[in-house]
Amino acid sequence: MSDRLDPVTEYLQNASALIDRLLATQLAQIERAGDLVANAIAADALVHVFGSGHSHILAEELFYRAGGLAAVDPILRDELMLHRSAVESTVLEREPGRGAAIFESLVVSPGDVLIVASNSGGNLVAAELASAAGAVGMPVVAIVSLEHASSSGSLRGGVSTLVELADVVIDNGGVAGDAAVSVPGVPAPVGPTSTVVGAAIVNAIAVRAVSQAVAAGHAPGVFSSSNMAGGDANNRELLGRYQGRVRSL
Repeated sequence: MSDRLDPVTEYLQNASALIDRLLATQLAQIERAGDLVANAIAADALVHVFGSGHSHILAEELFYRAGGLAAVDPILRDELMLHRSAVESTVLEREPGRGAAIFESLVVSPGDVLIVASNSGGNLVAAELASAAGAVGMPVVAIVSLEHASSSGSLRGGVSTLVELADVVIDNGGVAGDAAVSVPGVPAPVGPTSTVVGAAIVNAIAVRAVSQAVAAGHAPGVFSSSNMAGGDANNRELLGRYQGRVRSL
């Protein structure tokens, strides 16, 4: 009889262990990122969040949700997500100049922060966007898999990786290629971990930012559930403050 865990248990234990690993090894980086966001809140600035492919989910995770910061500007580009053409999105995220063009399309202000998620750390559009932000002095937080970024099999679309470009690098702990579970008889591994761990990372950053902003005397706007009493009234005030600044609102 095999001592191997069943695949579902293996995956869930792996995901749980990676969350525990964040607290053990990435807390200082998460706190640094949260402090940058707290500074943005104090300056009445915005937090721009980007990812292509499945990484765009992390931009949506921070945006317009119960318990989420109102000062979040998700950079959501249809051509780089999956609902229009998944295959085309892979082609376009490797196209030179696209990341720089996306940055030029943003309305940025002093004090803004950029959070970029790219599991490989070498995605060209993400690297270009981070480089453009850094060139104007905007702090950049990168969420990557350091194992993938340093893997000899990793594809690198740009000259520099997010690991080299970012002010703060948070390692999601994932394996190269993301999928973490092997099932006998299936050539490709299954069970990616970057999204579940990434969601924990961005929410931990937001929690740190809120606590630090309050400690510094600044009350950050936080959305409430629209399905709770008082939620609509709270959110209405925040929408009045941020509509026109955050395009997706």
